[in-house]
Amino acid sequence: MCGIIGVLGNHEVSPLLVESLKRLEYRGYDSAGIATVNNGHLDRRRAVGKLVNLSDLLVHEPLAGKSGIGHTRWATHGAATAGNAHPHRSGPVAVVHNGIIENFRELRAELAEAGISPETETDTETVALLTRMFMDRGMGPKEAAVEALGRLEGAFALLWLFDGEDDLMIAARKGSPLAIGHGDGEMFVGSDAIALAPMTDRITYLEEGDYAFVTRAGAEIFDASGRRANRDEQRIDLGQAQVEKGGYKHFMAKEIAEQPVVLADALRHYLPKSGLNMPDELDFSNIDRIILIACGTAHYACAVAKYWFEEFARIPCEIDVASEFRYREPPLSARSLAIFVSQSGETADTLAALRYCAENVAKTVAVVNVPSSSIAREADIALPILAGIEVGVASTKAFTAQLLVLAVMALKAGRDRGQIDDEILSAHTEALRSLPGLLNQAMSLSEPIAKLAESLAEAQDILFLGRGPMYPLALEGALKLKEISYIHAEGYASGELKHGPIALIDRSVPVIVMAPHDRLFDKTVSNMQEVMARHGMVLLASDAKGLQIAGDGTWAQIQLPEIAEPFAPILYAVPAQLLAYHTAVAKGTDVDQPRNLAKSVTVE
Repeated sequence: MCGIIGVLGNHEVSPLLVESLKRLEYRGYDSAGIATVNNGHLDRRRAVGKLVNLSDLLVHEPLAGKSGIGHTRWATHGAATAGNAHPHRSGPVAVVHNGIIENFRELRAELAEAGISPETETDTETVALLTRMFMDRGMGPKEAAVEALGRLEGAFALLWLFDGEDDLMIAARKGSPLAIGHGDGEMFVGSDAIALAPMTDRITYLEEGDYAFVTRAGAEIFDASGRRANRDEQRIDLGQAQVEKGGYKHFMAKEIAEQPVVLADALRHYLPKSGLNMPDELDFSNIDRIILIACGTAHYACAVAKYWFEEFARIPCEIDVASEFRYREPPLSARSLAIFVSQSGETADTLAALRYCAENVAKTVAVVNVPSSSIAREADIALPILAGIEVGVASTKAFTAQLLVLAVMALKAGRDRGQIDDEILSAHTEALRSLPGLLNQAMSLSEPIAKLAESLAEAQDILFLGRGPMYPLALEGALKLKEISYIHAEGYASGELKHGPIALIDRSVPVIVMAPHDRLFDKTVSNMQEVMARHGMVLLASDAKGLQIAGDGTWAQIQLPEIAEPFAPILYAVPAQLLAYHTAVAKGTDVDQPRNLAKSVTVE
């Protein structure tokens, strides 16, 4: 969600802050601002909308100083206005914040009794007001910030800057990620390594509950109990932190095109010639249940994986939306294995679910794209999907990479439990190894899909249908379309069509049917015929055999190469992504940063 950057530098920091915030645009935001200390004087600039508006403001109202903090805000409490934008200031204190202060109303009431009133609608301002109140009572900046920190409930990454203090930033982390960067006589703080990459490759990640006093000489880090803490410094690969479009019009287009290479890299890691490469401690032989937990697109990856685990390993699986999982207080057993899937590895609801499970299941496994993330660090086993940085808010390459890793896990589960012999395992692994080539073939569909998208862009509603493991793919296709084109779209299990959704069918409603020629093909086609009998516009995505059998009378067809039945969702994700992308382009929406959405959802 929100992006945070802080710099104690040797040069003017305003340009550095704005450039770093640009690298955090992928997180999603609706306003931005920076604050600096110059000759002991704290000042700030804020603007609504894209960062170019802040840049324009700084041309007319420059902000000098070699110490500063910056922020891109995704509105939670209070509308997207300049007054609600960060940094928030109260007297000598400026604060930027990612997260939610859950007890801000109670704190406001306490502040009101002290004669201190808010000027904004935000929860974040409360932190600045509280810190100022303690400073007014005679505390220094460090003591006041720590005192304020002890009063906060909720999830947050916080960064303080103070009037008269050009060599001090205070950082704190609870629930939302925060990293400290080390330079040569300079120090940096950021939401993630991407923001810090242009300035340093030496990173220290704050752990849960940590706070730090940062000066140009270094950082003093303390844990939640106030004890001095030693946190490892890590070297990051600056090449892996690049966020260039590489000649593509949008990051999403680039990331769709990268999928064959991404899957090939993951296959080399997880399916070397010697067999399955999975940690020895990931043992399914004594597991009696698998719980798959995630949000959004990652949740749909889990829904596909449920079919694989149950078919290959005969293990009962349940999938849960992370935001609901722990609130229903599910019973857990010591023979259950819990898998948590998250692109960022910082998804707040998924992290909370992981912590709920940690002491009550046999093993927790993280399937993540960021090996240094909170979910990866806190799980018993972390399996990187190796997709590289994904900037587009609509997940593409991370989705297919998640599916690949989950598929290999399911095969290992089947082997561990004696449900898959060597011959079947070999057939499945060869099918997986064929995926990069098949996805390359699917990329050639981009231009014909772009032409179909011109018609889809005129629709008010679009339905996606699928059976078996293609049902979650229908849900994912609908999600992709609605999140970047803003067209209402829904995914349904094909057999559920006549239990309500068929009432929506008429000549104006396109229906996209995902139907490889598999053992469920005839059933899916029967449902498709029900749509066509009611004059629905059917777009059939299938292989050559499927289109030959059922293509007549459809509005349009997308021909995909043949693929082994279990792994069709990985291949059919490509046309679903291309349909969403080209429809959004045809409508002229912001493909990479769709309205109201954020890439990394670090609040519950």
